[in-house]
Amino acid sequence: MTPPTAAQFDVLTFGRVGVDIYPLQDGVGLEDVETFGKYLGGSAGNVAVAAARHGRSAALISGTGDDPFGRYVKREMERLGVSSEYVVTIPELQTPVTFCEIFPPDDFPLYFYRKPKAPDLAVAAEDVDLEAVKRSRIFWTTVTGLSEEPSRAAHHVAYAARDRRAHTILDLDYRPMFWADPSEATGEVGKALEHVTVAVGNREECEVAVGETEPMRAADALLERGVELAIVKQGPKGVLAKTREETVEVPPYTVDVVNGLGAGDSFGGALCHGLLEGWDLERVLRFANVAGALAASRRECSTAMPSTEEIQTVLDAAAEAARDGGQ
Repeated sequence: MTPPTAAQFDVLTFGRVGVDIYPLQDGVGLEDVETFGKYLGGSAGNVAVAAARHGRSAALISGTGDDPFGRYVKREMERLGVSSEYVVTIPELQTPVTFCEIFPPDDFPLYFYRKPKAPDLAVAAEDVDLEAVKRSRIFWTTVTGLSEEPSRAAHHVAYAARDRRAHTILDLDYRPMFWADPSEATGEVGKALEHVTVAVGNREECEVAVGETEPMRAADALLERGVELAIVKQGPKGVLAKTREETVEVPPYTVDVVNGLGAGDSFGGALCHGLLEGWDLERVLRFANVAGALAASRRECSTAMPSTEEIQTVLDAAAEAARDGGQ
């Protein structure tokens, strides 16, 4: 464990990391795929990579096995600008792999190989550098990390140390295969919401979290739980964000979708960047929307995360087109 004088990171995430094995052929099932690509994967890892693409110092709290894939994960994290110093090695477990099928524009089945237990869910409280948690400008966690012990307890120790400091974010990221029952997830999310200042999720995830799918009611329910900023992603209808003083809704940015699986994580990294920049809420959402769309137009996830300059080029072109159209 690093000493209490650990450097302050802009973004510190806590959660899933592993290896994505994605087909290089579209429109066919895994049984017929002939070639695959290997990429860094896992939601929390991807968000950290996305933040690093915007020049942010980023680190991940997670776990891998003592195996070739575990060595690949740590090496690839560092290559993509994310510190691996808080990724522990769990020798008795294997680094997880995830396969997907690609049926554009909206069908991307996922197959998780995380049994009997994924190392990221074996991270214990004593593995977490609480000084780093307290010092990070953004602390990002996901609902998956609450699905099993000892990870669940480790999250709550981290939340207690964080003490609901600004930009403590919960990605609602509900994956039914990681839970015995949706009601179990609802209970754990409810406890976590008591410790965070920002909640981000789509309509289905909001239903598990607070029992609401209608975006405005879902945002209100999240605010009633004490968060300061509620963000509800609405797919083709764009994204809604609400605070106690402000409501902002922006439309989607449309692309030809290749693989939609990385869009949410790209959105998350861009959201972190916008919050740290202190932008107004509409600008943050427009930036994050384009970030998610650009990632969806590419095959992989972690290495598909767009740069600040790529996103800004799209936003500038859209603004220019709007001006020309108004003349």
